[in-house]
Amino acid sequence: MTVRVGQAGLGEWGKNLARNFADLADLVWLTDPADGKEPEFAARYPQAGWASSFDEMLADPGLHAVVIATPVPTHYELAKQALGAGKHVFVEKPPAMKTTEIDELVAIAEERDLVLMPGHLLLYHPGVQKLKELVDSGALGEVLCVYGNRQNLGRIRPHENALWSLGVHDLSVILYLLDEDPVDAIALGRDFLQPGVEDVVFCYLRFPSGRVAHMHLSWLDPHKMRKMTVVGKEKMAVFDDMELDRKVTVYEKSPWKPVNTYGEWQTRTGDIHIPKIATDEPLKLECQEFLRLVSGEGDRRKTARDGARVVRALDMLTASLDGS
Repeated sequence: MTVRVGQAGLGEWGKNLARNFADLADLVWLTDPADGKEPEFAARYPQAGWASSFDEMLADPGLHAVVIATPVPTHYELAKQALGAGKHVFVEKPPAMKTTEIDELVAIAEERDLVLMPGHLLLYHPGVQKLKELVDSGALGEVLCVYGNRQNLGRIRPHENALWSLGVHDLSVILYLLDEDPVDAIALGRDFLQPGVEDVVFCYLRFPSGRVAHMHLSWLDPHKMRKMTVVGKEKMAVFDDMELDRKVTVYEKSPWKPVNTYGEWQTRTGDIHIPKIATDEPLKLECQEFLRLVSGEGDRRKTARDGARVVRALDMLTASLDGS
C-alpha cells in the first residue's frame, strides 16, 4: 500500500521530514501558516497540493496520514484533530505538554486503531540501538546508572526551556534503555538570560529497579556535547553523537573487589571495543517505521504508549523545576 501523507509545518526540521516522506510515500498535501512558503515548496514538490489550512488538508478522504512539525504548543490540538478525522499521526516531540493531554491522544488512537507516533529521532539512531542491544543482552552486566550530556552555546529558545528543548531527546533514550517509569524525578535549573525560561537544567531520575539516571542540559556551555553513558557492573558503554567514526565505545571496566589492607577497591580494566555502527540516516529510519506501522506492521499501541511515558516523565520534571 502506498501511504498518502499530508504535512503541516515546513520550518527548519519540517523540511527534512518532507524530503523523506516525499521519497518514501506519496506526499500529497503541504501546509504552513507562514506567509511566502508556498512558492518554494510547490516548486520542490509539484505532486503535492498546497492546503490553505489544516482543516482543508484533513478534509481529503483519501489522505491516510498526517505529519505535524509545527511549534510545540500546537502539537496536542492538531494531533487530536487529525486523529478525530481518522488519520494516522506522526507528531514531532513532544506530542503534548501535559500527562492528561497525551493520555487523551493515546486513548483516541487506540479506540480508532490509529498510529500515534511521536518523533523521538534518537531511538532510531543505529548508535542508540546498539546501546539498547548491549543493555538487553546483558553484555554490560547489571545496569547501575545512565547519564546524558546535552550542552552547547546556543540555540537559545524564547519559549521552550532547556528541559523541553534538549531534555526530551535524552529522556526518550533513557526510558528506552531502561524500559521503566521513574518513581522520582527531580529537576533544578536557572533562567539566566530570559525570565521564566531555564537555560541550564540538571535532572535526577530514580527507577523502581533502583537504577538512577542524570541529565545535564544547557545552551550556556563552552562544549557541544551529545553523549549518553551507561554504567554496568561488568562493562560501561558510551554513545557520542559528536564522533564521526566512534559513535559507541564499550569499556571493559568495573569495580572488582575491596582491598582490606587499604580499605579501597581494586578495579578491573580490560579491552576497549568500538563496534561498527551503520551510517543510515536516523530520520529516514524513523519515517520508514511510521509508514510500516500505518501499513499494519508492528505494534501501534506500544509506540504511542512509549511516547506517553516520555511526556509523563517530562511532566514530573517540570513540576519539580517549577517548585525549585
